Amino acid sequence: MRAPLPDAGREGGIAAGARYHPHAIVDASISPPFWLRGGHAQSILPSLPWRRPAVERRARPMVAASVERLIDCGDGTILQAFCARPARAAPRAPLTIVLHGWEGSAQSLYVLSLAQTLFERGHEVVRLNLRDHGETHHLNRELFHSCRLSEVLGALRTIQRGATGRPLYLAGFSLGGNFLLRAAAAARHAGIEVARVVAISPVLDPKHTLHALEHGAPLYSRYFVQKWSRSLVKKQAAWPGDYDFTALMRRGGLRHMTAELVSTHTSFPTLDDYFEGYAITGERLAQLEAPSTIIAALDDPIISPSDLPRLAAPAALSIVLTPHGGHCGFFEQLTAPSWADRRVAALLGT
Repeated sequence: MRAPLPDAGREGGIAAGARYHPHAIVDASISPPFWLRGGHAQSILPSLPWRRPAVERRARPMVAASVERLIDCGDGTILQAFCARPARAAPRAPLTIVLHGWEGSAQSLYVLSLAQTLFERGHEVVRLNLRDHGETHHLNRELFHSCRLSEVLGALRTIQRGATGRPLYLAGFSLGGNFLLRAAAAARHAGIEVARVVAISPVLDPKHTLHALEHGAPLYSRYFVQKWSRSLVKKQAAWPGDYDFTALMRRGGLRHMTAELVSTHTSFPTLDDYFEGYAITGERLAQLEAPSTIIAALDDPIISPSDLPRLAAPAALSIVLTPHGGHCGFFEQLTAPSWADRRVAALLGT
């Protein structure tokens, strides 16, 4: 059950935030119009196709400067990235990796919007695609799953190797935010120097996320089943001798599809073991050293703030909660940079 929304004001925000996590504050500075204040409106409206022309028009400078790179992750895995460096970037311009959520891509509207916001402030921006996201299903034989952290660490290491002496920033949405927080917690052991991390609406406990998708508004589960099914069709087409998902997609349902693919294509003995493999609750973030900020909305219909008390509380972690914003929304206008875009830019020093 969701707690009532707190009052505005920094002192009240600190007190209200402490109910969720020792390092949390509630920031009520986001001010969407009345019709955009619901969690569902914030989560659904910004992704509608009619927004794409306006977002792509604003992102043209960054997209025009983007160069495709195939990143060798060091374990035989290849991930795709799009790298954009401003023409007048300073020699030590920050390098910022932006990572999409599950079944998103480097072309997702929220990725394009944040990447352009950072690009115009002097960042070299790398929009990274996870395995089997975007149009990358042909690059690697094995299927994507959410515990493939080692290849993301490999990609970060390779990208940083080409940017010696420049700060590495990480910004991720939903599952991408979850991946980057796990990567930051493992950075020292992986030989990566992370300057700062910002995770927007990150997945906290995937078991609870699946429950919310199954028991919330039906359109969310339908949306992800449809997108995942299209992805599986692409994977089957790219590797026809290895995969046949016809029966799986005929039955459908997020829980059934996830359980079947975990059982068939991973080494996890149970679905709960798989979920535990990428949850960031418990002590998973205890080793965070780089300053790391989670931005989350109290009206998020997919990621409940009730899991925040279960996060570790290292000194490096801070949490910003907003009364409005939904899941990866945070819009005050639908065609302008979001509140989260501006907040990320501020946190990254631009």
